[in-house]
Amino acid sequence: MDVDGCAIHLRCWGDPALPGLVLVHGGAAHSGWWDHVAPFFAGEQRVVALDLSGHGDSGHREHYDMTLWATEVMAAAAAGGITRPPVVVGHSMGGWAAATTGVQHGERLAGVVIIDSPLNDQPPEEKGIRHRMRPRRVYPTLEEAVARFTTLPRQDVMLPFIARHIAEQSLRQVEGGWTWKFDPAMFGQRALMRELLPALRCRAALLRSEFGLVPPAMAVRMEQLLPVGVPVIELPDAGHHPMLDQPLPLVAALRTLLTSWTAAAR
Repeated sequence: MDVDGCAIHLRCWGDPALPGLVLVHGGAAHSGWWDHVAPFFAGEQRVVALDLSGHGDSGHREHYDMTLWATEVMAAAAAGGITRPPVVVGHSMGGWAAATTGVQHGERLAGVVIIDSPLNDQPPEEKGIRHRMRPRRVYPTLEEAVARFTTLPRQDVMLPFIARHIAEQSLRQVEGGWTWKFDPAMFGQRALMRELLPALRCRAALLRSEFGLVPPAMAVRMEQLLPVGVPVIELPDAGHHPMLDQPLPLVAALRTLLTSWTAAAR
């Protein structure tokens, strides 16, 4: 699909007649991070995962901001065949995109879920921006490039078959070898989550990883910024990237949340 002159890549699962679920990756990531998670929801949801502009197989822009990415999220839902207000799930920097979507388009959503996005800091992928703005290295072989794959922030505990799939999907072939797909220019200053949460115009939930970037005290403060009754769910024994080390607890938490929201809406 095209959004304001930029091609946006989608991955879709499930029947378009089902309730919608949109999955938003973190910074420098891509929709393939959800490939092993999304099928668990396809029996009950129409699932759409997009590559935000500047990521994955989507196009690059001269300028990036969360408001534009929120527009891409809503356009992806429509292009992916979702006909009812979807739930938007965002991880890390994608949590900022999900929250911004809830601020800008909340009346058109069934809710937002924010996964391990800290309250007072910029998205963790933004750190070291000057280093990542340098020209990207080209690796002579795919194997060498895959071996250099790491997460931002670094997470050493990952299921190896998942890590390899995500690493391979993160690379593109160029003259002289292989390099990362993301556009380094997409890193920049973002609104703080502290500013976004009180402005949400739809229901929300927070998922925090036990060993992630949102400690319990921060989760309490985030809950206080949101309407009463917002669920805060801990993913046990998970690092900042729970789809890489604890995908099944992540699926179970999201399934339970979606079921409870569906029941409450009846």
